Amino acid sequence: MTDQLSIALAQINPTVGDVAGNADRIRHARAEAAGADLVVFPELVLSGYPPEDLVLKPAFQGACREACEALAAETDDGGPALLVGLPWREDGRLYNAVALLDGGRVTAVRHKVLLPNYGVFDEKRVFDMGEMPGPISFRDVRIGTPICEDIWQPSVVECLEENGAELLLVPNGSPFEATKDDIRLNIAVERVVESGLPLAYVNQAGGQDELVFDGASFVLGRDRALRAQLPAWVESVAVTSWERGRDGMDCIAAPMAAGRDALTDIYAAMMLGLRDYVNKNHFPGVVLGLSGGIDSALSAAVAVDALGAARVRCVMMPSSYTSRTSLDDAQEAAAALGASYETISIQPAMGAFSQMLASAFEGRREDVTEENIQARARGLTLMALSNKFGHMVLSTGNKSEMSVGYATLYGDMCGGYNVLKDVYKTTVFALADWRNHNRPDGALGPTGRVVPQNIIDKPPSAELRPGQIDQDSLPPYDALDDILESLIEDERSVAETVARGHTIETVQRVWHMLDIAEYKRRQAPPGVKLTRRAFGRDRRYPIVNGYRGTV
Repeated sequence: MTDQLSIALAQINPTVGDVAGNADRIRHARAEAAGADLVVFPELVLSGYPPEDLVLKPAFQGACREACEALAAETDDGGPALLVGLPWREDGRLYNAVALLDGGRVTAVRHKVLLPNYGVFDEKRVFDMGEMPGPISFRDVRIGTPICEDIWQPSVVECLEENGAELLLVPNGSPFEATKDDIRLNIAVERVVESGLPLAYVNQAGGQDELVFDGASFVLGRDRALRAQLPAWVESVAVTSWERGRDGMDCIAAPMAAGRDALTDIYAAMMLGLRDYVNKNHFPGVVLGLSGGIDSALSAAVAVDALGAARVRCVMMPSSYTSRTSLDDAQEAAAALGASYETISIQPAMGAFSQMLASAFEGRREDVTEENIQARARGLTLMALSNKFGHMVLSTGNKSEMSVGYATLYGDMCGGYNVLKDVYKTTVFALADWRNHNRPDGALGPTGRVVPQNIIDKPPSAELRPGQIDQDSLPPYDALDDILESLIEDERSVAETVARGHTIETVQRVWHMLDIAEYKRRQAPPGVKLTRRAFGRDRRYPIVNGYRGTV
């Protein structure tokens, strides 16, 4: 009987659909883990996660199976065995599965039992539910392999323990959201307490559309103690040592990464989400409107940190309402980041539209229409630059604005991606101040202040009319964000939200703005999911909606 086992945890960054590239990443991780007995990879690592409806294509399923068999053949070289996740078709059913590759062949396959069908997950649409699994025998050690959701309820782990499992290896595709690392850890602790089995949790790291995966894989001993912690936000291969003691197998040695904090995580998530979206889609870089306001300044900082200054093009697009202060602040922000900066006035476009629409608008006063024409002239300008040079337009609106429709369709909402889409305005200010005092790990931007202090201090304004500030149209952002979080993240009623210290008039007004802006959000670009209820995949409300919040 084997008394010692060396298990490598490989939190790598696969790309959905790139089966050959993902297989090569597996090979590289295996080479890095030379000397280990087994290398464990994240959920659906061969297909990339989540594959969504791509996984329904028979040809794609076949490509994953062929890659799996090729990897299996390579394990006949005396090196580590592999535990690899992939879509697996068997007897006319399609499973989210893990396969053990050892000695030149596929020696075992286990299917995911519990398929998540909430929030960003809709696995029941594409996968069949597996039967309750038994453990896999590997080097005379009985290993349970519950897959991600399989540990969020007790039943699968209970079945494995009853059937003689000695340890649990858990492949995951668990997207980041603020505070979720504590939730994961608590769930894992519950399974260890119930089963008495040690547990290794292997999560992927990287961005996929709106989702970003933080890695942060870990190991819990039989005593529930944290025995290993991999770093967040980066690919990492860590070898852990396991030994059979009086009570059974347990982890006795493994690396331990440093702790994390909330703002560091949010900034890292935005940076990694943007980097992978741009690079995996093969854009040469990004172009964004730099207005002299805090949203565009923070977006530019994230872009430079993610991609490097040479791949970020900042454009100031002034109108007659743009203040001298905004012009100076935008230039200072671009200079601090070392990014490309240019000025393209939208005055000629405004004049042309005014002349073109004069007869149609005759007899009517100027209103929000003319303000939106300015925003759309800027959107048109950025899209023209994108078409000509290939850079993706990075939009810069925050969650507070998108919640209440304080954004212009085909104007400032133009873009291919938005790093602030799930960031409330109060958090935007906190992140700007944080970045001025911290340079995150892996950042390609400069150290020191990158968001001018005047941008942080001055009242936010769209500058679409003389003397305009956001608070002319919106409640103060600290109150607005608290109301929005209550209505969106917590799904509280108007009355419950009023009880948090807000007037009923303000809450009802915000509820109404949130409700009627759904049609705009449906047309917004994707952006990094950071909270429990991000717009898009998490929160899917009808556009035609007759329900009105009641007190």
